[in-house]
Amino acid sequence: MKRIKVMLFILAIMLLVSIGCADNSSTTGADKVVVSEDRVASTKPIVIGVSQPPATHGYNAGVIWWTKKAMDDWEKKDPNVKFLYRSADTVAKQAADIEDLLVQGIDGLVVYPVDITLTPVVVKAYEQGVYVVVVDRGISVQAYDVWISNDDEAYGRNALEWVAKDLGYEGDIVMIEGIPSNVNDIRMKAARDVVAKYPNLRIVDSQPGNWNKEKALSVMENYLQKYDTIDAVVTLDDDMLEGVLQAYKESGRSDIKTFFGGAGSKTMVKRIIDGDELVRANATYPPDCHATSVSLAVLGLRGTRLEGFYQKKLPIRIILNSELITKENAKDYYYPDSVF
Repeated sequence: MKRIKVMLFILAIMLLVSIGCADNSSTTGADKVVVSEDRVASTKPIVIGVSQPPATHGYNAGVIWWTKKAMDDWEKKDPNVKFLYRSADTVAKQAADIEDLLVQGIDGLVVYPVDITLTPVVVKAYEQGVYVVVVDRGISVQAYDVWISNDDEAYGRNALEWVAKDLGYEGDIVMIEGIPSNVNDIRMKAARDVVAKYPNLRIVDSQPGNWNKEKALSVMENYLQKYDTIDAVVTLDDDMLEGVLQAYKESGRSDIKTFFGGAGSKTMVKRIIDGDELVRANATYPPDCHATSVSLAVLGLRGTRLEGFYQKKLPIRIILNSELITKENAKDYYYPDSVF
């Protein structure tokens, strides 16, 4: 995945993708929470709370690294911007953290929900006039100023299209899903829609691995015992794919043709570069999306208008593209010094 070094340049690029008309958000117009007051702020000092899950797996380590980089960049170039960072591994703790941030009088909130049940406290922040940027997993109503995510629909669709072609449009696929969430639902629907187009291609099983290497390893061990024939394994996550590959190696089997993870970790991209027989493609899901979310909060609170953008406010929904990584372009996505 390509690292974007300048935050404002990130926003300019984002205007070239689907910014306001994407319909793979979990919200509808009927669910929208309406707040009447004007949210545009001056250049006065602003305080932004940032709430994320911890680094329970490699992707989230990348998320945290990029988020903290963005916070540090902004505090260096704007002395009137201050961030309060919180990490929570449960919805209960995340909700309590946000309640505490509200008591401290934050002007903005950047939140990467543990899951969709965090919705009530995010709605509370929004209704109190806090500028809210929701990242990735989303909430169940439109109670935010900006929602930004990578393109989960394209992520699932592109992966299964590549796998289908690689298998000659026939064979048995097992999948390992992430944490139950709207993100996982969108990915899985896109994957199933692709498979449904090809009569000789089947998803024979799909179980949650919670985006966790050890859990995915356990699920894969069960698959290997249960199914004598597996043509492809799809996890749509590189952390889970590491567990899958370990289970496969330890099993001694050699019949599976294709393994497809996702998110473009340096480990899997290096396998592609090196001509690995099992891992020959991947899809991007850039963790630097979370750095962009920090910038969106600052720019939104400042009332910043983007050059060439005629609307007064930033787009309410921003979807970043998911790109297919293959042997031909893998070097463009390989960053050996990255944390992920």
